[in-house]
Formats: sequence, C-alpha cells, structure tokens
Amino acid sequence: MNLKRKINYFSKTEIVLWSASVSMIIISFCIFDKENFITLSASLIGVTSLIFAAKGNPVAQVLMILFSLLYGIISYNFSYYGEMITYLGMTMPMAVISLISWIRNPYNGNKAEVKIEQLSKIEIVFMSCLTTAVTIFFYFILGFFNTANLIPSTISVTTSFSAVYLTFRRSPYFALAYAANDIVLIILWIMASFDNISYLSVTVCFIAFLFNDIYGFINWKVMEKRQLQG
Repeated sequence: MNLKRKINYFSKTEIVLWSASVSMIIISFCIFDKENFITLSASLIGVTSLIFAAKGNPVAQVLMILFSLLYGIISYNFSYYGEMITYLGMTMPMAVISLISWIRNPYNGNKAEVKIEQLSKIEIVFMSCLTTAVTIFFYFILGFFNTANLIPSTISVTTSFSAVYLTFRRSPYFALAYAANDIVLIILWIMASFDNISYLSVTVCFIAFLFNDIYGFINWKVMEKRQLQG
C-alpha cells in the first residue's frame, strides 16, 4: 500500500462515522462515568476495531482480542457472567482464529482486505444447529452462576456465537449478527444502569457499535460485489 493509498485508506464517511462514535463515547463517559477508564479504553478500542472490520482489515481482529479482554472484566464487575464467559471464552479465542483466517485469505494479495466467502446452504443449516446447541448449553451454565438478566444474556450468547462464526468464515453477514448482538447489549446495559448510572456510558458505546456494524454490513456487500466482478 503506497503512501497516497494509506492517506486515503478511510473514506470521508468512515472518518466521520469513527469521529462521531469516539465523540459519543468520550462525552457519555465524562457525563455518566468519569472513573472507570477501563470502560473508556474498551469502548475506544472496540469502535476502532469495527471501522477496520468494515474494511475487511485483519487489524480489526487484533483490536477485538483486546476489546474482548477488557469487556470481560467490565462484565464480571456487574455479574454479567454470560457476557464475561462469552467474550473471554468464545469471542476472544474466535477472534484469534479469525485473525489467522483473514491473514491467510487476502483478496488478490492485498493484506488490508480479506477475501469474502459465500456460505453454502448446508453450512448455514450446520451453523444454525450449532448455534442452537451452544445457546441451550449456555442457558444452563449461566443459570448455574446466577447470571443477572438471564434471558437477555442467553440471547446475547446466540447472537455473539453467530457473529464470531460468520466472522471466521468471512461472510458479510457477520456484521448483521453483531448488530443484533448490539441491540441485545443495549438492553442489557440499560438494565444495568438502573442500578449504576455509570453503565449508561457502556450503553452509548454499544449504540455507537450498532451504527458501525450496520455500516460494516453495507460496505462488505459493496466489497463482495466488487470482488465477484473482479
């Protein structure tokens, strides 16, 4: 990637989206939190990961590994054991696997853009069955640990597993699965904010994530069309 392409790597839309997301996160932290800098760090790393993910850049997975670690700690502090187990035991390891997959499958030798994969109907059925099994398993595990807000936490596992599987398989629909997960997490952290208003900053973080994931899906579909034509 030459200097000019590096400078123009992110479009104006992506720069505006990232800047607006970062501003939302910092402002909400200053209003509602002011103390838990681990929350601020996780949010900024996470939203930066998403803008790289929207480009199909493997750097996104490196940042997701860091985000998963920090978010697991945040979830533990509020007894959201489902979130903690999901991100530390599933999302983070799968981000490592996805990183390897994305690095090994560049599009036309461009290491900054992954080659997009189209899933067969058989694999979609397999993924659906596997997701159902994981959901049932985690429901009982989370219940055993007296996880706060059990049903939404279990649904979060469902959407998270679908998202990490699709990320690993390099499908554009990973972004839609993460968008669904964002909606669940917005609900979860709104519930948490009833006990501690500082968690509203986490809620705002996932609102920003939602917009980024929607953009990521749109951009991946554009990339997919371009790759198929090329």
